Amino acid sequence: MQQFKNLRWSVLLLLLALNFGCDQISKKIVRTEISDYEHISIIKDRFTLTKVENSGAFLSLGDNMPYIFRLIILTGLPLLFLGYGLYFLFAKRNLPISMQIALCFLIGGGIGNLYDRIVHGSVTDFMHMDFYLFQTGVFNFADVSIMIGVGILLFQSIRSNKLKQQID
Repeated sequence: MQQFKNLRWSVLLLLLALNFGCDQISKKIVRTEISDYEHISIIKDRFTLTKVENSGAFLSLGDNMPYIFRLIILTGLPLLFLGYGLYFLFAKRNLPISMQIALCFLIGGGIGNLYDRIVHGSVTDFMHMDFYLFQTGVFNFADVSIMIGVGILLFQSIRSNKLKQQID
């Protein structure tokens, strides 16, 4: 039983580290190799790299707030939520595997952006996608991790609801 617990912890820590590591490595490369607002086309003009330092939240929301409010809302609250997320992930033994994976993506991405905010004072964003009808804001791998985690949780929730409906 102890070996299973150790294996579970190892896999969860590896997933967290991979999410955080990929994010931080990509941001380090971007910080050293791409100038601010430089525009690099990867797939025609549909997928581009553009380095932007975001001192706000998602899509620069809160960028103009006074520093103390930004500190509390964009650093303090995420720190509390991520701490609770880590506790929940490692303390709850009977979580479905899909939820454990989703939480690793959410927490790993969250830690990546929080680390940037604490160490660099802003979050480095650099990817942009244009799908003709709509386009994304500039984002990073931590954001991708967070969205994958949310997607897994959403999929699991929909699947769970369908199973409940079939039983009723």
